[in-house]
Amino acid sequence: MSETPGEIRYLKLSGLEPLVITPESNFINVGERTNVAGSRKFLRLIKEEQFEEALAVARHQVEGGAQIIDVNMDDGLIDGKKAMVKFLNLIVAEPDISRVPIMIDSSKWEIIEAGLQVVQGKCVVNSISLKEGEEEFLRQAKLIRRYGAAVIVMAFDETGQADTLERRIEIAERSYNLLVDKLRFPPEDIIFDLNIFPVATGMEEHRRNALDFIEGTRWVKKNLPHCSVSGGVSNVSFSFRGNDVVREAMHSVFLYHAIQAGMNIGIVNPAMLEVYDDIPKDLLEHVEDVILDRRGDATERLLDFAETVKGERKQKVADLSWRELPLQDRITRALVKGIDAFIETDVEEARKVVNKPIEVIEGHLMTGMNVVGDLFGSGKMFLPQVVKSARVMKRAVAYLLPFIEEDKDAISSSNGKILMATVKGDVHDIGKNIVSVVLGCNNYEIIDLGVMVPPEKIIATAKEEAVDIIGLSGLITPSLDEMVFLAKEMQRQDFKVPLLIGGATTSKAHTAVKIDPQYSSAVVHVNDASRAVTVVGDLLQKDKQEGYKADLKKEYAEFRENFLDRQQKKEFVSLEDARKNKLRIDWYTAEIFLPNEPGIHEIKDLPLEVLESYIDWTPFFRSWDLYGRFPRILEDDVVGTQATELYSDARKMLQRIFSEKLLKAKAVFGLFEANTVNDDDIEVSVASKGTVETKIFRTLRQQSRKAEGRPNIALADFIAPKTTGLTDYIGCFCVSAGFGTQELAEKYESEHDDYNSIMIKALADRLAEAFAEYLHEQVRKKYWGYASEEKLNNEELIKENYRGIRPAPGYPACPDHLEKKTIWEILKVEEAIGVSLTESLAMWPAASVSGYYFGQPESRYFGLGKIKSDQVKDFAQRKGISEAKAFKWLQSSIAE
Repeated sequence: MSETPGEIRYLKLSGLEPLVITPESNFINVGERTNVAGSRKFLRLIKEEQFEEALAVARHQVEGGAQIIDVNMDDGLIDGKKAMVKFLNLIVAEPDISRVPIMIDSSKWEIIEAGLQVVQGKCVVNSISLKEGEEEFLRQAKLIRRYGAAVIVMAFDETGQADTLERRIEIAERSYNLLVDKLRFPPEDIIFDLNIFPVATGMEEHRRNALDFIEGTRWVKKNLPHCSVSGGVSNVSFSFRGNDVVREAMHSVFLYHAIQAGMNIGIVNPAMLEVYDDIPKDLLEHVEDVILDRRGDATERLLDFAETVKGERKQKVADLSWRELPLQDRITRALVKGIDAFIETDVEEARKVVNKPIEVIEGHLMTGMNVVGDLFGSGKMFLPQVVKSARVMKRAVAYLLPFIEEDKDAISSSNGKILMATVKGDVHDIGKNIVSVVLGCNNYEIIDLGVMVPPEKIIATAKEEAVDIIGLSGLITPSLDEMVFLAKEMQRQDFKVPLLIGGATTSKAHTAVKIDPQYSSAVVHVNDASRAVTVVGDLLQKDKQEGYKADLKKEYAEFRENFLDRQQKKEFVSLEDARKNKLRIDWYTAEIFLPNEPGIHEIKDLPLEVLESYIDWTPFFRSWDLYGRFPRILEDDVVGTQATELYSDARKMLQRIFSEKLLKAKAVFGLFEANTVNDDDIEVSVASKGTVETKIFRTLRQQSRKAEGRPNIALADFIAPKTTGLTDYIGCFCVSAGFGTQELAEKYESEHDDYNSIMIKALADRLAEAFAEYLHEQVRKKYWGYASEEKLNNEELIKENYRGIRPAPGYPACPDHLEKKTIWEILKVEEAIGVSLTESLAMWPAASVSGYYFGQPESRYFGLGKIKSDQVKDFAQRKGISEAKAFKWLQSSIAE
């Protein structure tokens, strides 16, 4: 074996976004519902060639937290090769799916290779093995390496599957040596599946099945440098089908020990797991006896015990016995559990036993917060719990503050000073506030400048406060340019302060390609709150910061080079050819529906209770870094308890919002005559005070080269061309549920309650989206009326199982924010309902949604993708703006 264990080499996969698997990464879960052998629904859809519906299965997996999706088309009644190619090609056009890496899964090499030829990014092949001998094994591996993929190697050789520890080691070592020494296959791209077999079958030879996998994993991680280990966890509990309580415990115990041994990837059904620490001690003992083969009668004992727990469910019992614990333990528990009822009593007791009140913060409270930090870092606490911990901490500090101010010599120490700001023109700050809270919990001093912060203020404050790190946040695409400008200005002024980049539209790609080259000091993209603590710690830790910064620069330079190479390899067509390949609709047979109530309409104060049934809760949990689809997330093995508690708190606040009228919802919308002109423009006739004014919506057209028979779409394709002589229709709207949100958030912040401050903003966002969904339904059924008989439940509405679309400027089909101005001009939005646009065209209040209404049955959502400079110049000419302005506003959509 030529590799040395001391090297640092990580498995790097990608869809549209990178997935780098490091020792610090949490367990990587593979979604298997796009496997015809793992989902009867998916099998049926593929057999019936309902590929669009099959895409929804993939989308649900990604939304549910799958970090890799396994695609398998092996079925006797399916043309596996054709189905694999078609499905992967469709995934490429869906950014919300294709952002994660793909696992191409098949027992047939021809299907795997067909998938490798069309898959996007760096995928995983599942799988190859030595069962057909070394020559075929090496041939396949060589091709996999040439395609740039990682590979799962099954513990299987010419003799059969490895079913003992010795056989697992023998096959893994032989496979590794062949791949690394003969082919120079990157060892970090090798993933071993060491075979998870059932235990407790009653057969003596199966007793060590789980233990041999765990010990085999430990051997691989120690002796075969840089490799990963994977497996299908549900196999281990096969003997206990029908007893979910025992199966969930078995999965949890097996994973607990396997992950400790080094297993870092696997297929796990989140609904079939129990939290390890919550398994009753008697059940835990019986299950661990079986999994770890600790006694000869373990199977018989578990079988007997299983009858006593079948179908049991946990019950919550109030327990205040912790109030009898020693003082430090009480304070730590209050912080960990987010209990603020007794914190002032406890810190007062602590204050009386220290020399200076500041020592309570630096001693008792920070001891407790260190426990919070450790639990959060290890995945045993979740974001909402940490925010509640921060609330307890802030209230404790607020209580102590008067005593500290009396002590003139008191100086508080911190791990570092961090400036946080949402950049100029942007109003969104939920993510920034969450990161600030998490860092504050780890004893960093936070200077939060709020939203819409101009660069000169960020730079002046950074100098004045001598901050250690600057964190920039943004949600809308123009914010990306603000971040680039700030990096350039920091470079010009010779800053050395590291720069953190975060927010919904930011990405590692944009950070590496656009921001990092402008600033010689460290720039790092932080995609979630849990990662922020580690990144900041590495940036500020004196003994490792220089090495970490150098590694960052190198990593981003390599990422940038690879990204630009991929961009250059993508094929585009001219705007002229893209227009020739537009979506063709037979307008003389197409259905065009005259609106029942054309013109502009206003809703000044919608009763918010109306929106409750339209709320899509899944993004709410995602905003708190809890991933999974609602309502299944409430039963999730890992985050279910926390999700249920968070949901309960949200429902209580929602009822307060309704009963006390804490927020106000308004809307303005309109339906107008319209036609497409000049291929990509939509001419809108707006009647006002006896006159008709013409407005133009400019749309953008896909320019990537399409497969035969697939059009290059623009939104204008969904409106009848003027040359047909037909009159078509379009709508536009703006809704807001944000009036009152900022005042409430500030009130909670003044009470040291970040949890409810973030909660009110997150709920306002959900209500705004619910309002948009509700209003679209009203338009379809009443105001436009083309779907007057529609009867859909909330789940069907969320899945958009209706005719028509409501795309929004700034989103994939129409990334140009400039078109918001036209909506504002047509509807007189600010005058009508008071929603304004910032200079970067963000909406204020932030909990607002705007967009278009298309009613054509063939209209559908799509991603514009990248466009070329010929279209940018054409857009500038059509819109009557300078090319420089067009390039600025369309920058994020322009191919390099």
